[in-house]
Amino acid sequence: MKTQYQSSSGRHNVGAVLGGSIHWLLVAALLLPTGACTIGPDFTAPVAPLAEKFRGADNRSVKTGPREYEHWWTTFRDPTLNRLIQIAYNQNLTLESAGTRVLQARAVLGIAIGITYPQVQQGVGSVTYNRTSAATPLAGPNATPQYFWTDALAAQAAWELDFWDKFRRGVESADGAYLASIANYDGVLVSLLADVTATYIGIRTTEQLIGIARANVRRQERALSIAKAKFTGGGTSELDVFQATNVLEQTRAAIPQLTIQLQQGQNALCVLLGVPPQSLGMLLSRSAGKIPLPPASVVVGIPADLLRRRPDVRAAELAALAQSAQIGIATTQLYPAISITGTFGGSASTANGHNLGQVVSWKGVAYAAGPSFQWNLLNYGQITNNIRLQDAKLQQLLIDYQNTVLSAQQEVDNGLATYLQSRNQAAYLRRSVEANGALRIALEQYEQGATSFTTVLTAEQNFLQAQNSLAGASANVPLGLTAVFRALGGGWQIREGGNFVSPATVDQMRARTDWGNLLPPPNEPRPPAPGLPGPGDIGPTIRPPEW
Repeated sequence: MKTQYQSSSGRHNVGAVLGGSIHWLLVAALLLPTGACTIGPDFTAPVAPLAEKFRGADNRSVKTGPREYEHWWTTFRDPTLNRLIQIAYNQNLTLESAGTRVLQARAVLGIAIGITYPQVQQGVGSVTYNRTSAATPLAGPNATPQYFWTDALAAQAAWELDFWDKFRRGVESADGAYLASIANYDGVLVSLLADVTATYIGIRTTEQLIGIARANVRRQERALSIAKAKFTGGGTSELDVFQATNVLEQTRAAIPQLTIQLQQGQNALCVLLGVPPQSLGMLLSRSAGKIPLPPASVVVGIPADLLRRRPDVRAAELAALAQSAQIGIATTQLYPAISITGTFGGSASTANGHNLGQVVSWKGVAYAAGPSFQWNLLNYGQITNNIRLQDAKLQQLLIDYQNTVLSAQQEVDNGLATYLQSRNQAAYLRRSVEANGALRIALEQYEQGATSFTTVLTAEQNFLQAQNSLAGASANVPLGLTAVFRALGGGWQIREGGNFVSPATVDQMRARTDWGNLLPPPNEPRPPAPGLPGPGDIGPTIRPPEW
């Protein structure tokens, strides 16, 4: 071997051996996965129970045609609501947090892609100063310690071949989890839009209730004045004064409670807008006390549309897909892990007439390469039970998917029932309020002494109750429609073409970490993101590394 290293022909032989070894190792590494056996079940779309139509679809105000509901809140024709929606989309912190979870899942996908390539690739080197012992059994009685330097340079790699598609299943699972995180983000966005709308309707309803209470205070103050005048003139007893005072003060007492409710609603809206609790007077000054008016009809499609339109349904399906791949990953542990390892480098020393520079010469070259395998033979049921565990998790997610679909249909039907029946209720109550002549007549007859004050009290209480009930029913109509739009999964489309996090968050994260094209600067194009994602958006399991 020494002669072979030192001769020119020997150098060519070594190069040929090394080059030939590397060549065949690369060929084996590339060809083995193409003939690999895919382990584990392939995901199939789960089946969920679906009704043919929604229960309220027979109403003439409900249509079953196609609709996407991108900007459903604009059907209320309320500029203030439109402005609130835009602010919440740009600033809501819960939505921002969901966006960072998308970035986390995307980074995990990048890690899974990188694992398919050589798992170990290292350059190593060292320089050491050595002193040998002169007191070992092999040293002579007159031996003296030797002093010398050694150095070494090497590159080493290890590649576990994806013979059973373990790593490809990992990419599939990570891709499913990433897409599920997008669907979850869309679900948070859908809920945010509905929460802002419902909170705004609640604020306007409370403002109207406060206005009703104040108007009734003025009416009841007049009734009290009449009762006092009649008592002073001896036309009635003091009982009428007490009764009028009692009703008046109860109505006044409702105003502070309604004011508390109003402030709580405004504070809740502030949190949805991503700002500290504060006065929203300027923002809400327009249309104060006016409950948004819903359209006369609504398009809801059919229950089967929910499978493609509801973010939480898509997220549940993608979560099951990601878990299905985990069964394959767990199953590969039953089979041997086949790897190719290799090192190439050199070492040299200053002992025996050598020099450190020989570390880069053929004389100092050392290499090793070859296949290896690792096989867990006696795992005492650990692997088998892990496969069972992953399968049980998948079954749970499939059942959760079915339950999500059922709940989605329930939410649509509940919202339709509220929307339709509250319209009927509001119509009846409106006629009741319009029949307010009873209070006017009762008050006139009492003032003339033709009836007792009890009749006035009854008329006052009935009128106030009818007004409050009408306000509640009028609010339930847009609230019910809002619940319908939430249940139909409308509104997530407004995030298409934008980042999942705000520009300020992009700047903050890029200042800390190199995010590459996952978070590009404002003047660079954004990476494409699917619409509402589904299993069809799963990418190839072999992709270039993401540096």
